[in-house]
Amino acid sequence: MSGETDLQKLLASMTPQLYPEVYVFATLPPGAALPEGLEPVMRFIEREGATLILAESQAKAASLTGIFRCRMITLDIHSSLEAVGFLAAITTRLAAAGMGVNPVSAFYHDHLFVPAERAEEALAILRGLATESGGLAQRRRT
Repeated sequence: MSGETDLQKLLASMTPQLYPEVYVFATLPPGAALPEGLEPVMRFIEREGATLILAESQAKAASLTGIFRCRMITLDIHSSLEAVGFLAAITTRLAAAGMGVNPVSAFYHDHLFVPAERAEEALAILRGLATESGGLAQRRRT
């Protein structure tokens, strides 16, 4: 199962889901073990250290400094890792609203980390993009 690659289908079929948790980005020095009890939604290793995206409450409990208070929106469509233009279309639309976004692609879905205080606005923009692409409007008529 490799996921959808057609940009129009991806945009029209995405169903953005906003999660209630507030997340932050934190870092661990190179070679440091993940503190016990942490369950990051993402861990990425760079030569400077490990980047973690985790619940703000977990970061505080582990005495980690978290930056970029954000909420996660999952684009509920199985997108291919080889899809062309999907995240570009989405991030361009959010950028037009003056909104920074940190996208993460996983095996099944793409996830957007948007400023916590603008999460509902981001969700509305994404739903509008799906509607414009023929998705949500078509589902409401059926």
